[in-house]
Amino acid sequence: MTKIINTIKDLRTVNFIDGRTGKFRFIAKCKAGYPSCNEVRFDRENEMYCKNPGRLLNAFKRGALLTVEFNPTGTDHWLTVFARVGKKVKFMDEAIMRDLEVGTINSCFDNTNLMDMYQYKAVNSKTWADKAFVMNEVKIEDLDPVIAGVDFSDSLTQLAAL
Repeated sequence: MTKIINTIKDLRTVNFIDGRTGKFRFIAKCKAGYPSCNEVRFDRENEMYCKNPGRLLNAFKRGALLTVEFNPTGTDHWLTVFARVGKKVKFMDEAIMRDLEVGTINSCFDNTNLMDMYQYKAVNSKTWADKAFVMNEVKIEDLDPVIAGVDFSDSLTQLAAL
């Protein structure tokens, strides 16, 4: 299991989705300004969200999504896996955090506490395709071979061959 790195203050986590299947529903603001509830009706979409929970947060336009709820298969209970109040995301499921990309945050949640450069730096995020809450691997090809005037090109080539 990939370790989650969370430097954002007051962002709590829950663990309801991990390894489970079920249904999802969204509470989002409509154009008129009041919240509406939208349930995912198709099994293939629910299955896709279970496999890629980071996609749950880019299902709506910027600022519209308020809450995501999850109903595990075999139960009648809806569990909140993402909650936003105003400009503050209060909590998020760990499965969503592991799959969430910087690009989703920068395009849909740029006015919330999720957009945090210190968080991105803590997990070595360099591009919008990088993950926001799990450590991103540094590729040897991306490293600068010259450090303090010493050329380490041969050493990096040998490391890449391993």
